[in-house]
Amino acid sequence: MFETILITGGAGFIGSNFVPYFCKKYPQYHIVNIDKLTYAGNLDNLHECKDMPNYTFVQADICDADKMDELFAKYDVRGVIHFAAESHVDNSIKGPRAFINTNIIGTFNLLEAARKHWMDSPQKVKNGYEKCRFHHISTDEVYGSLGAEGYFSETTPYAPNSPYSASKASSDFMVRAYYHTFGLNVTTSNCSNNYGPKQHPEKLIPLIIQRALNEKPLPIYGTGENVRDWLYVLDHCKAIDLIFHTGTAGETYNVGGHNELSNIAIVHKICTLLDERCPRSEGKKYADLITFVADRAGHDFRYAIDSNKLSSQLGWKAAENFDTGIIKTVDWYINYFKNNK
Repeated sequence: MFETILITGGAGFIGSNFVPYFCKKYPQYHIVNIDKLTYAGNLDNLHECKDMPNYTFVQADICDADKMDELFAKYDVRGVIHFAAESHVDNSIKGPRAFINTNIIGTFNLLEAARKHWMDSPQKVKNGYEKCRFHHISTDEVYGSLGAEGYFSETTPYAPNSPYSASKASSDFMVRAYYHTFGLNVTTSNCSNNYGPKQHPEKLIPLIIQRALNEKPLPIYGTGENVRDWLYVLDHCKAIDLIFHTGTAGETYNVGGHNELSNIAIVHKICTLLDERCPRSEGKKYADLITFVADRAGHDFRYAIDSNKLSSQLGWKAAENFDTGIIKTVDWYINYFKNNK
């Protein structure tokens, strides 16, 4: 009999990389993937799973508390890996309400469903449900912005600067509260910027690749000097797997790629790879398309993650550095955009 693991937001970028990996690695689990299928969810990214006997997809909204209770009861859910979130900072500036609803209320609904299904009362787990776990995926953006030096650690005070990061910080605190108040078995991970296959083209790397291939201007906020720590998505998936199975209840683990690069450096790297793979006519360079635009409101200058806790305590290590990961990423998108014109 399969042990059911509920994965939320599995049709999104990170989720659609995680679900096929997890289904294949753990055939003894029944993976129930729920996704609202907003603009950012794409079932085509889960084509590897459609014939897997241990995979079920349910279109559902985590803001629907009754539906979450129903799914926990129907499938006797024994674990949750919670990806579902509104995540685009620009969208949170234009319309914050969706971020409050999904990231805060949706997370609360899932925690409540888990508490009712797994717990008899505060600090008392139902017989047979002792190993159930709720893993919550969050972001390094909850920590705010760094200067030129230093790193975010698990003890860095929260200082979110956008409606997106504020909503994720709120969800992190709710997860923490359910551990301390109710004894719910939870873990949390805060990751740096992910990149890789299947990402929505609103995000920097696929956006630049798509626009470059169409020879359109490549928009860069401000001067392009904002720095992010880049994490290849499959490395993140493996970290989540490790934390879910071996992490300590109530603990938070930061996941970083140790690949700090400015936005302008990222774009130049992409342009160089495209020059090699898909040369423009008449010797033109893709970098000639770079255009600087007005900076984003409240744009954090630098993020950088110290993932030593995850490495030293659980043995995680990233397999990809940015030079290897970006080649795989660019090649995937060239093929994807070619086949989806």
